[in-house]
Amino acid sequence: MTSFSFAISEADDWSSAAKELKTALTLGPNQRLNAKLGWLYVTDTLAADFSSIVTHLKQTTGVDSWVGSVGMGVCWQDSAGRSGEAFGRAAAVAMISEHLTGSYHMLPKLCKSTSEIPGDTRGWIAATKPPLGVIHGDPMNEKVPSLIEALSTELENTALEVPGFLVGGLSSSHGAHYQLAGTVMSGGLSGVLFAPEVEVATGLTQGYSPVGPAHRITDCAENVVITLNGESALKVFKNDIGEVLAKDLSRIGGYIHAAFPIAGSDTGDYTVRNLVGIDPERGWLAIGGNIDLGDQLMFVRRDPEGAHEDLVRMVTELSNRLSKPPRGGLYFSCVARGPNLFGHQGREMEIIGEILNDIPVVGFFGQGEISNNRLYGYTGVLALFL
Repeated sequence: MTSFSFAISEADDWSSAAKELKTALTLGPNQRLNAKLGWLYVTDTLAADFSSIVTHLKQTTGVDSWVGSVGMGVCWQDSAGRSGEAFGRAAAVAMISEHLTGSYHMLPKLCKSTSEIPGDTRGWIAATKPPLGVIHGDPMNEKVPSLIEALSTELENTALEVPGFLVGGLSSSHGAHYQLAGTVMSGGLSGVLFAPEVEVATGLTQGYSPVGPAHRITDCAENVVITLNGESALKVFKNDIGEVLAKDLSRIGGYIHAAFPIAGSDTGDYTVRNLVGIDPERGWLAIGGNIDLGDQLMFVRRDPEGAHEDLVRMVTELSNRLSKPPRGGLYFSCVARGPNLFGHQGREMEIIGEILNDIPVVGFFGQGEISNNRLYGYTGVLALFL
């Protein structure tokens, strides 16, 4: 039923991995494909040889354009419903589709602004009006969040008269943070843009649950929240997290985070950011992200049970609103999710497979997830090609 081809290799060396991927994608050692676009995700164990794997696949499969990323973990599901995740070891997953040929344009690396979009790409955008992009970014570039928002405005969904929709993630690695968009690179934002005839449905799932209501930032300086609703930020924080945690703030690390509600969201979405510092004497809180006076801020807790329920909700709702059976999918999750949140390696993909078990899906675990025009954290983003 699906027109997507899938491959996985867990070989320890790049040469064996590349050969296994090629053979699985082409169903034979001497076959070539008509497809021109493929996705490739590798664990950071193979990061140093990412370019070698790409070169081999280009030369042996007939697929010219590849997009992807390095991640501390990769994930997959084949068309028979077999799924898995790999962390801390060599693994590479790939997916291609012939039906996308002629309906896409590669987006070269952007480092500072969308003014860097080359003339041929800008011309294709103007003529085609692509409503969707699959994007990967370097978490070491502090301009990536603003680049994501700016790129969305460069695209256009003419049917809905709204800016373009982006999905993807930021690389994660113990070493180099490589992305792939035709060639292997780092330092910016890159990917692939799709013409309107490519039908895609997307969903977002959260891994944290609110511990209190949203508050308004009434005084701040840079990334430091001084007051919320006119009161000491720390006092409001302690009231929300409860007496037990408030008495021992050393216990909140990795458990309690700050979150910013998305204005106008009909599903109550929010972006999660780390709490990076507390000043108990002044009553201030430092947030790992940009803040502005008047922003809405709430506090959330790591919630494995809630993450399970929300993932089931997201995939179920996404499946129910599909206009036709999906052909293949991409899944972008946070490196703090996976076994760190769901209890054991592979469980996150098992949950997806319990609802969507007959399509190939590939993806990776990154340091930030992209949905619509924003960079999220601690979430999962699923994109299904119809």
